[in-house]
Amino acid sequence: MMTYLYNLFNLLMTNDFFESFIKLLLIVVLAGIVGYERESYKKPAGFRTNVLVGISGVLVMICGIKMNELTGNDATRIPAQLLSGIGFIGAGTILRDGFTVKGLTTAAALLAITCIGMLVGGGFFAAAIIATIVVYLVLSYSHMLYSKLEHYEVIRIEIATSRPKYILEEVKGILEADSIDIEKLKIVNNKEDQDDFIKVDIKVNEKKKLNNVLTKLMNLDTVSEVIKMDNVED
Repeated sequence: MMTYLYNLFNLLMTNDFFESFIKLLLIVVLAGIVGYERESYKKPAGFRTNVLVGISGVLVMICGIKMNELTGNDATRIPAQLLSGIGFIGAGTILRDGFTVKGLTTAAALLAITCIGMLVGGGFFAAAIIATIVVYLVLSYSHMLYSKLEHYEVIRIEIATSRPKYILEEVKGILEADSIDIEKLKIVNNKEDQDDFIKVDIKVNEKKKLNNVLTKLMNLDTVSEVIKMDNVED
């Protein structure tokens, strides 16, 4: 019995086993760091998903290396298929809500974890650790830079009026007074029994300012309606 246990221990402590164990242990830690960050924000792919994806990357890379040693085939062929397959998992985390797309960052994080897993599987431990630190910092702290940037959106305002040319300069004055850039402006003539439209495409970055402008436009003489359209299409 003791001899059997001794032989089993020696088998387990062979270079291949020990190396594979270290790789799997390391990817659990690295992928877990990124997965924990995603979990804390209640994203679709959390701790378990990231760890499992990372382990998959390690196992596929180990498999590719071993197949190369046995057959002499290109070791990158099997890992390359993993990168294609991970796209299906990433697509499952992407959601569309109206004109807003959510989950792109989580899908990109899964791709990054896959690549980190492949680095670990290939034995590039230092690169994998550095990559994990960079990914974690980007996911955790990029919002600090993002919040300091000015974010603009182009929206369209349609102003229904019976005398568009008469109030055109007033419309321009209201927008310029609030430092709102005019991207495009045109008058659309309707039938005689309906109001004409002034269509203005503007670039704004403050909703509060926009609401104030809409109120001023609505108070103009001959204006019967002011419509804000988020999707600008000609």
